[in-house]
Amino acid sequence: MADPLEIPTVMRALVIDRTGEPAELHLAEVPSPVAVVDEVVVRVVAAGINPIDAKTRAGRGSSAAISSWPAVLGNDFSGVVVKAPYEAFPLQPGDEVYGMGRVPRTTGSYADYLPVSSLSVARKPANLTHIEAAAVPLAAMTAWGMVQLAGAAPGQRMLVHAGSGGVGHFAVQFAHVAGAHVTATGSTRNLEFLRELGADAVIDYTRARFEDEVSGLDAVIDLIGNVHDDTGTRSLGVVRPGGILVNAPTGSWPTMMEEAVAAGIRATGYKVPGDARVLDQITALIEDGRVRVHVDRVFDLAEGAEAHRLLEEGHTRGKIVLRVAEG
Repeated sequence: MADPLEIPTVMRALVIDRTGEPAELHLAEVPSPVAVVDEVVVRVVAAGINPIDAKTRAGRGSSAAISSWPAVLGNDFSGVVVKAPYEAFPLQPGDEVYGMGRVPRTTGSYADYLPVSSLSVARKPANLTHIEAAAVPLAAMTAWGMVQLAGAAPGQRMLVHAGSGGVGHFAVQFAHVAGAHVTATGSTRNLEFLRELGADAVIDYTRARFEDEVSGLDAVIDLIGNVHDDTGTRSLGVVRPGGILVNAPTGSWPTMMEEAVAAGIRATGYKVPGDARVLDQITALIEDGRVRVHVDRVFDLAEGAEAHRLLEEGHTRGKIVLRVAEG
């Protein structure tokens, strides 16, 4: 029987040969990764799916940086270390870890093995399965950074758009843990879910305009931008002068800065770094039960195209995860 910590020369991966529709995703055999400098090699058990994966697959997102084909997508992973960068590194072969890759600078997590910077991998939360852990890194670290930029603190009033989504359901929880008064927008079916996450107030966007329900807020976490119903522009009107709007979806609102300046509101985009130090703080909140992860659907690796189609429908509660291996 093969050693589970031995890296074969080739591996199974979900790849694209060109950008396009979800159907471009297909299984193939590709060379296994070779670690360089400080990289850890992880045997992937589960891979989280994020909007940036779908955008890159479609020819947007980070697709301009794809340097060769076939390309393996996927940033989020949970799995087992099979190669450490040096003998005294804190994570050694056999350790269960999770983290975030740097696709397409390196090959992605939709594969049996993944090379990842030692700065971007952390010990997996002990109370999560690999499926659950793979749903955490990119979304949770994005939410963490946005909530930090927004200055969440006791007494602060914050609005989180798309609060039941991948990033949103973490942002609601982090803001709640920080002591902010959190209002979250969501569809009718997700209102109770948002309350369970810690939202102090909820707005059903299918039945009410959020600007009719809130005003004078200290901050808005904008996970929509102007791709739907001018949500970003409308959000500026509910922030107090000098307050802040933090936006994440890349390219979702090209005129954000000029509109914010005109409104007297601070605004910024946010792009998440893979930072094990932040992941360790998130792990602590997960392990003590103050933050939880919600996995909406799990697909086998071969079903990646179907998973991408579901993600692009835009109604996911929490995260979608690919099962890469047993573990």
